[in-house]
Amino acid sequence: MKIQAAVLTAPNRRFQIETLDLAEPRAGEVLIRIAACGVCHSDWHVAAGDTEHPMPCVTGHEGAGIVEAVGAGVTHVAFGDHVTLSWSPDCGECFYCLRGQPNLCETYTEPIWAGVMLDGEPRLSWDGRPVYHYCGLAAFAEYVVVPEQCCIPIRKDVPLPVVALVGCAVATGVGAAMYTARVRPGDSVVVYGAGGIGLNIIQGAALCGASTLIAVDRNPAKMELARQFGATHALVAGADTLAEIRRLTGGRGAEHAFESVGSTAVQEAALDAIRPGGMLTLVGLSPMGTGTNLPGAVIVRQEKTIKGSYYGSVSPRRDFPMLVDLYAAGRLKLDELVSRQYRLDQINEAYAAMLEGSAARGVIVF
Repeated sequence: MKIQAAVLTAPNRRFQIETLDLAEPRAGEVLIRIAACGVCHSDWHVAAGDTEHPMPCVTGHEGAGIVEAVGAGVTHVAFGDHVTLSWSPDCGECFYCLRGQPNLCETYTEPIWAGVMLDGEPRLSWDGRPVYHYCGLAAFAEYVVVPEQCCIPIRKDVPLPVVALVGCAVATGVGAAMYTARVRPGDSVVVYGAGGIGLNIIQGAALCGASTLIAVDRNPAKMELARQFGATHALVAGADTLAEIRRLTGGRGAEHAFESVGSTAVQEAALDAIRPGGMLTLVGLSPMGTGTNLPGAVIVRQEKTIKGSYYGSVSPRRDFPMLVDLYAAGRLKLDELVSRQYRLDQINEAYAAMLEGSAARGVIVF
C-alpha cells in the first residue's frame, strides 16, 4: 500500500514527507493505522547524527493507533483494537525476560538496531529501494507494520493522541521512579530536566510518595508546569542550584537524583546533588560515544549508587494498561503533557519548537 511518511535521508537534514510503499504484514506482524506519534528527542538524535542508524529511515517511536490487519499466527490483537506501541518488544523466553527484565530482551535487539523486521528485511520501500524502521516502529507515518510483540492493547475510552505518550515519555519517566530507583514514601528527589521525560519522573516520584520533590531546568517557563506535575520546589538552573538543593534536603542532598537530559555535564552535577548513600539514576539518552567523568573516590567513600534506566525498567505488557488506567482514574497527567498538536507535514516545525525548549511535548496527529 502507498503511505505518507516523514523520511530522513541522511544526518543533519530536514525531515521530508514522501510517498512510500508499505508491504503487507507477514507471519507474526500487525498493520496499524497510526493515530498519533509524540515528538521525542530520541528521534532527533537520529536526525542530528548522534545516534547511528541505517538510512533512509522513518523515525517515530512514541505511537498509538488502531489495528487494521494481522498476519498469520497473531493471537493477542485483532482488527479494531486500540494499541500503544512499544519500541522495546520482549519475547518472554530469553535470558533477560526470564529474569524479570523484559526491557532488556535480547531477542529483538539486533534487528531493531538494523532497522528491519525479524526476518532481516524492512517492510518499507521508496521507488524500489529499502527504507529502514527506527526502533522497529517507524511511526511518523500513516500506517506501520510492526511485530506483534510491539502492540500493547489498551482500553478504547481514552484519546489516542495522549495515549501515544505512554509508549515512551510516560513509561520511561514514571517507570524510572517506580521500578529503576524504587522511590519510597518520604524520600527526597531532585529531577534534572523538566521536559517530557522529566515531568513523568516527577509525577512517578509523586505517585511513589516522595515528600520533597525538586525540579531543575534552565527554562523558567517550565517551572509552573513542573509544580503541576507534583514538584514541591522548582529551580532555574544556575550557580547556586546545588546549594539550594542541599538547603531543601537537610544539608545532605537528596535520596534520589534523576538526570533526564542526556548531558554528561548534568550527569556530573546530579551526582553532587545526592546525599551519601543516595542513588543517581541516568534516564536521558546521551549521544553515542560520549563519556561521563564521575569521580570513583567519591562514589566509593560515600557509597553512592549510579543506575541506568532503560525504558523505565518497565514491562510494557503489564505496565502500559496500568498507566492508561491511572490516567482514566485521574491520577496520571497526560493531557497536560501535550503542548501542541501538529500535522505530519509540520514535523520540522514541531522539532524546531522542541529544540527551542517547549515546556511540554508536541504530538503529530493523523
